[in-house]
Amino acid sequence: MRTLLYNIFLTAIWGMLTMNLSVGNVIIGFIVSYMSLWFVQRKNKENRYFLFLPRFLAFSFLFFKEVTIGSFKILYDIITPRHYMNPGIIAVPLTAQTDLEITILANAITLTPGTISLAVSDDKSTLYVYSVYLDRDDKQKSIDAIKNGLEKKLLEVLR
Repeated sequence: MRTLLYNIFLTAIWGMLTMNLSVGNVIIGFIVSYMSLWFVQRKNKENRYFLFLPRFLAFSFLFFKEVTIGSFKILYDIITPRHYMNPGIIAVPLTAQTDLEITILANAITLTPGTISLAVSDDKSTLYVYSVYLDRDDKQKSIDAIKNGLEKKLLEVLR
């Protein structure tokens, strides 16, 4: 938390020195400050601040990719005469434990086109997901896609 405040402080100094508070210049100042702080504190292994941003960007990229792929699947299904949907419900065993982790994962799944989070078991060990494009022959493939995709990247960010 302290490193974030240092980063914001250095970004403000950058803006004052350049006398330009445009969005682009503030972003550049934030990046320069981030890299400067990383260089100064690169030996400190306990500082999670420098791990959070790359992990958050990796999760964001994966989420954007999943949303894009889901959108194109549904678009393709709409514009072609053949019906490709194969709906079903799967039970995804959760590695996520806290309410925050489960809530963010469930929301990310629901925001992805073609999937909806239905419920969480009472013991918070299973998430039930409705999928429009479920592989009926290999449901484990759909479960693994969630476990090794969104859940894994999310837990890297939050833990």
